[in-house]
Amino acid sequence: MKVTILGATGSIGVSTLDVLARHPDRFDIFALTANSRVAQLASQCIRHRPVYAVVPGEAAANELTGLLRDAGCSTRVLAGERSLCDVCTDPEVEAVMAAIVGAAGLVPTMAAVKAGKRVLLANKESLVMAGPLFMAAVAESEALLLPIDSEHNAIFQCLPDSHGRPLRDGVKKILLSASGGPFRTTPLAELASVTPAEACAHPNWRMGQKISVDSATMMNKGLEIIEACHLFAVDQQQVEVVIHPESIVHSMVEYADGSILAQLGNPDMRTPIAFGLAWPDRIDSGVPSLDIMAVARLNFEAPDLERFPCLVLAMEAARAGGSAPAILNAANEVAVAAFLEGKIAFTAIAGVVAGAMDCVEPTEPRSLEDVQAIDLEARNIANNLVQVRVGEQQVQMR
Repeated sequence: MKVTILGATGSIGVSTLDVLARHPDRFDIFALTANSRVAQLASQCIRHRPVYAVVPGEAAANELTGLLRDAGCSTRVLAGERSLCDVCTDPEVEAVMAAIVGAAGLVPTMAAVKAGKRVLLANKESLVMAGPLFMAAVAESEALLLPIDSEHNAIFQCLPDSHGRPLRDGVKKILLSASGGPFRTTPLAELASVTPAEACAHPNWRMGQKISVDSATMMNKGLEIIEACHLFAVDQQQVEVVIHPESIVHSMVEYADGSILAQLGNPDMRTPIAFGLAWPDRIDSGVPSLDIMAVARLNFEAPDLERFPCLVLAMEAARAGGSAPAILNAANEVAVAAFLEGKIAFTAIAGVVAGAMDCVEPTEPRSLEDVQAIDLEARNIANNLVQVRVGEQQVQMR
């Protein structure tokens, strides 16, 4: 199977390369892509020898070309969004790992879907921004869509399937697990002063900065609610978030007869990645076996909605539908970036998102162009709201 990895230098991409390297007789790497980590991408190309490597612009392409030439690596370097789509739709490609973080992953991931590929979806924003359009494209192209988020992968494994399409007959509720992040028990009064480093210090998972902050605000879980609704054709009311600090039970499905099925495992993304690559087979992922005796105890609790206002906003967006999830996602990306840059406080993230959701008129997107226009409008408004907060902070400091 020939595989393209979108976002090869991120945590999912690195884990995917680890799994692929364990099965050289089964998988070949067709293309690797990255955004700004050119040196890391060069190292990956030198080791794994893909046919193509894709970066955003000509400057990065020239830098990467030089690094590969000096190393005697024959990987061909391409640049731009069109090239991202090309390495997803090439006839030789059988599977695409969609692991670009954020809205930037929407267009190439949709291209892979329309080309009828096996799409391993780690880019939840594609479904959050354009869920109905995305799932319609999956149905039309007969692409095989396999969720890679640990929670949605767990749900997929707990549902009966028919040729890769989950059946919802008899399903009463989806129980979406959440660790609660690093601030699950932090006094509310202290949240305004937390630093980016503290927000990125997840207790169980190793992730990129943006996803780590989303986990700390529980916006990540809110986005996953929206993703679950589209993936499994359920209403928002059928998805319940359960705080599970140990991150051992990755999610559960409750059936009408009272049964609850759960998928358990160590918190390591190589498990769902290996599942997606090999489905319907099972292969070694490199993840150690779960020692259930050592775990000994599993805890569950309801989320504190006062502590996690971003989760509330996402639930509202899921109920509203239409363009609301795209507005939510765009504003959140802007707010998280501002927090990571030290421009706004951690507790201001929810305020920026709420402000954008109040300001952007909701619509019903009919095309990807509509989605991208909504995304741009929400980003502009969120950036303005960030600047207002920066100005307020400067006044207070005088």
